[in-house]
Amino acid sequence: MRGIIAYIKRSIGWLCIVIVCEVIMIATMMLNEIAFAEILYGIFISLFLLLILLVFDAARYYRHYQKIKELEHSIMLSTDGMPETADLLGNEYQKLLRILADEYTGLQSQAAARQKDMQEYYAMWVHQVKTPIAALRLLLQNKNEDGKMTEELSELFDIEQYVEMALQYQRLDSETTDFVFEETDLDEIIRGAVKKYARQFIAKKISLCYEPVETSVVTDKKWLSFVIEQVISNAVKYTKTGSIKIYLEDGDGTMSVPLPEIAHAKKTEMGNGSTSSVCLVIEDAGIGIRAEDLPRICEMGYTGCNGHEGQHSSGIGLYLCSRILKKLGHTFAITSKEGVGTVVKIG
Repeated sequence: MRGIIAYIKRSIGWLCIVIVCEVIMIATMMLNEIAFAEILYGIFISLFLLLILLVFDAARYYRHYQKIKELEHSIMLSTDGMPETADLLGNEYQKLLRILADEYTGLQSQAAARQKDMQEYYAMWVHQVKTPIAALRLLLQNKNEDGKMTEELSELFDIEQYVEMALQYQRLDSETTDFVFEETDLDEIIRGAVKKYARQFIAKKISLCYEPVETSVVTDKKWLSFVIEQVISNAVKYTKTGSIKIYLEDGDGTMSVPLPEIAHAKKTEMGNGSTSSVCLVIEDAGIGIRAEDLPRICEMGYTGCNGHEGQHSSGIGLYLCSRILKKLGHTFAITSKEGVGTVVKIG
């Protein structure tokens, strides 16, 4: 329908000219006292020829229109598939489009090259900075023979986490990122994450309530480990006193405030090969999250009220978690009450 209307608008000008010419011709023939039957015969022949011309022109226009509509569904940075036209103005438009496409392709190639150089630089920087950090940790541990977590070791641990976060961010956006899905023992991932933050648990005197979940999950072990470590890190960071609980829960219960970008993610496939709604829950008794901050906590750089009050919030951790879990096909939901605590569910 849109094509018909567009064709009528396109042809209305010269159709009006043809009609005016017909009227002038009829008036001239009548002034010359030509028989009315002969005038009607001339009008019939001219209208018949006009109709044939309209049919052929409309068919050509429709084919051209359909070709362009097909290109909309398979658009590429090339004008090679554009329909040929004998129209001088149409050719000039196509020439302009080719120039723009070539210019855009060149700019895109330059941007891709700059992005690749930047990613390679950051990857090199992160790997190089790990060496002095490891050396500094060894020196501090040698000075601290009683094994207690000093303030220097605590700050160094935070630096290590931010460096690791930068590395994972760089890897996640890399074109070479590959995921290795395999059946993984969930307890092994949890124990590794808890062990990593054991000093923080001890230093803040936070108790851990955890019983082996005895469940395996088909996932990428490295990336899921990073997510669980980030969640436990936040739980320890924002819990002053009390405990942190880690357990499995039947996912049939209500999972409040699902993140919008992954609300329809597929369920985790458990070790027996069947789809299950069981989810891993990490619950803390920390300061909680304000209700108005909950919908935005997984936005890049968003720290919320608690982040502004604390000096160690980057607003990147949960953003990375949501993106990673989306790529892995897991669900992610967070509920929280300010002053009571936060519950994170990974399905």
